[in-house]
Amino acid sequence: MLTKFETKSNRVKGLSFHSKRPWILASLHSGVIQLWDYRMGTLIDRFDEHDGPVRGVHFHKSQPLFVSGGDDYKIKVWNYKTCRCLFTLLGHLDYIRTVQFHHEHPWIVSASDDQTIRLWNWQSRTCISVLTGHNHYVMCASFHPKEDLVVSASLDQTVRVWDISSLKKKTASRGDDILRLSQMNTDLFGGVDVVVKYVLEGHDRGVNWAAFHPNLPLVVSGADDRQVKLWRMNGNYSWTRTSK
Repeated sequence: MLTKFETKSNRVKGLSFHSKRPWILASLHSGVIQLWDYRMGTLIDRFDEHDGPVRGVHFHKSQPLFVSGGDDYKIKVWNYKTCRCLFTLLGHLDYIRTVQFHHEHPWIVSASDDQTIRLWNWQSRTCISVLTGHNHYVMCASFHPKEDLVVSASLDQTVRVWDISSLKKKTASRGDDILRLSQMNTDLFGGVDVVVKYVLEGHDRGVNWAAFHPNLPLVVSGADDRQVKLWRMNGNYSWTRTSK
């Protein structure tokens, strides 16, 4: 162990490394977000606007921003240079488990106990798609580091891989405001621009986490059945390891 950070909140719910600076964000059950310098072991700043626990937090790759999601059903985008919340995204109907910036596009993906995953455009401050299909809490969701995919894990015992390539094409294309509004309504109530590519079934209890491999066509998942599974993305073949 290199460094230990201690806080008055006894439950740390989320963490994120800064891509360039020696910083860590820690989101706490107390509702506070802390910014630490892990080389110096010092607390740089704290952010306190959520009403209740903050479960998800993530630094933007290149902008002086981070995003947070909490039990108050709110997603907040912050500027850490000015030490203030820029805006709040509303739409989820239950606790928000994870939030993540896209590495290239002005998008945020969020996972919630309302059984949905939402995609947001943080520049226009709008929800651009709601991904439905899970029938229990969605514990996490994240973008693929290179491809137009999202992976999600749920207490419904499944992992889902979503294809967002059509959404990317539609967002990049130009059109009039009426057409965009019509497409937005289709996204929110039909989700036709995001489709499920794979449903990975095999866990016997709720799945708490899933993530893409950065280079290989693999997904890893961990669940309450005490198993970690590796999945090939071109099929449902899996390798199982019982956790100790």
